[in-house]
Amino acid sequence: MKKKICIIGHARHGKDTLAEMINQRYGYKSESSSQAASRLFLYDALKDKYGYKTPEECFEDRVNHRAEWFDMICEYNKNYPGQLAADIMKSNDIYTGMRSNRELVACIDDGIFDLVIGVFDPMKPLEPRDSFDIDIWGMSDIIIPNAGSLKDLAKKVVLLEELLAH
Repeated sequence: MKKKICIIGHARHGKDTLAEMINQRYGYKSESSSQAASRLFLYDALKDKYGYKTPEECFEDRVNHRAEWFDMICEYNKNYPGQLAADIMKSNDIYTGMRSNRELVACIDDGIFDLVIGVFDPMKPLEPRDSFDIDIWGMSDIIIPNAGSLKDLAKKVVLLEELLAH
């Protein structure tokens, strides 16, 4: 049985790339919080405000509205902090890009995830706390440093094999 994984980290630190590599090597299906949120509710809420024509266009513009997206996902999760995660994990093995500590704690407490992987690139900036409030060092079961090439990251994915097998 596949482990249920949450991949966390700051913007542009390599979360989606790591999830794709895990998918290619181990067959784990993933969806990012931003993709799911756009599909489930953000596109409908923001299409008129920003003139989006599709959920994909909304998703692609997320970098320009990170704090707004963070607030809207928190609102979506207000009755149950793990709602978006529960929605994603119904059809996926990996949730990529959780941004709220409150959400992560609820999901861990409820057993939604078996493993939390943090991705960190010391060459990239950290996000402000109004769009990412998780301490990846304190909340991750493992941290994957990502300051090298894609080949370097792929070698680290191979090292996950034993961890994913147990």
